Amino acid sequence: MNGGNRSRGQADGFTLDILPKLKDVKSSDNSQSLLSYIVAYYLRHFDEDAGRETCIYPLPEPQDLFQASQMKFDDFQRDLRKLKKDLNACSVETEKVCKLSSEENLQPFKDKMDEFLSQAKTDLETQEKQLADTQKIFLELSVSFSVKPKAGEKEVSPNTLFSVWHEFSSDFKDQWKKQNKLMLQERVKMAEECFKQAREKASYNVKPKHATGIVRLYTSCNSYCMVPSVLLFVKTLVLTNTCQGVEKTTLLAPTVTY
Repeated sequence: MNGGNRSRGQADGFTLDILPKLKDVKSSDNSQSLLSYIVAYYLRHFDEDAGRETCIYPLPEPQDLFQASQMKFDDFQRDLRKLKKDLNACSVETEKVCKLSSEENLQPFKDKMDEFLSQAKTDLETQEKQLADTQKIFLELSVSFSVKPKAGEKEVSPNTLFSVWHEFSSDFKDQWKKQNKLMLQERVKMAEECFKQAREKASYNVKPKHATGIVRLYTSCNSYCMVPSVLLFVKTLVLTNTCQGVEKTTLLAPTVTY
């Protein structure tokens, strides 16, 4: 941004009128603008709700800025002067009615009007003070942002300041919506991938490995070789019992073919 030569670049700062131009500054491959990069960087590093429905637009709404740009301090001052004039006229008329009315017909009109005029005067003074304070703060804000009046203006108007913010906020919100949509798609894709991996892991079963080849043949041979030994033990037991005079017991061993 600050590169360049003596005539261009080497900027120490920038004014607000450059904000609407951020969308026109393109990357070297023309794939994105400086504004889209800023919005994406903000969402990924500073907004924890980015890509979710709870994500809140961080700038004032463009419509609110547009309405602010249409306001004029002169119009407010003129409206307050008219209110003050009408209030004074109402006060004069009230005094006339009170002077021409008899004592028995004076109440409750006099008390009601005195209360109304007193409250209206207080409210009017409050509005006048708020308008003066608001205009003072606005001018201080304009100075802090180095905003200068347009040609033909004595001082900076709300239109001069807020029209820049309105255009920038509109462009920012368009990119904000696009980047949020992209991040939402990324979250959905990641969630689907995690679900797929979890499902594959749950369906994976470890099957017992059966003996094959030489191991299986060796195991089978051991089983068959035990049969003659068992038969020999049974025959020996029967012969021993017979020799000792014990009643012969008939033991039937299963016939095994091997």
